[in-house]
Amino acid sequence: MFNNILVPTDGSKLSQKAVQEAILLAKITGAKVLALHVYPKFAGSPYGTYGPAEEILAEAHVRHHEAEAGKLFAIMKHLASAARVVLETALVESDDIHQQILAVAKKRKCDLICMASHGHRGLAGVLLGSETHKVLTHSTIPVLVMR
Repeated sequence: MFNNILVPTDGSKLSQKAVQEAILLAKITGAKVLALHVYPKFAGSPYGTYGPAEEILAEAHVRHHEAEAGKLFAIMKHLASAARVVLETALVESDDIHQQILAVAKKRKCDLICMASHGHRGLAGVLLGSETHKVLTHSTIPVLVMR
């Protein structure tokens, strides 16, 4: 049925439920799971610093998000291991979350995207449309939405 399931996650409770369901589906179908976390690009220093200080802040931004993703992925790896499901991870820096979800799905030859109905996007998500809605609108592969 499915061979490679992509599950984007932002660490929210609803997103974690999507991860659990993707792992369960992978166990049933014999698929592997690719967990994806997209974090925002460094927007520059809020203090207006330039030069080496800006580079140091940019590096700290990346290290912070890598550490947070490491914690998030560790939980997922534990769940997948318990279910005897192969889990791979991907971490991407981008402000275009839905585009990265679709690009990773295509690049890694995923045949299903399993994602939460919404995440931590607040009022901007309501005004601009959720990432899930954007993925549903533009995806050429099936998308399973977890409510």
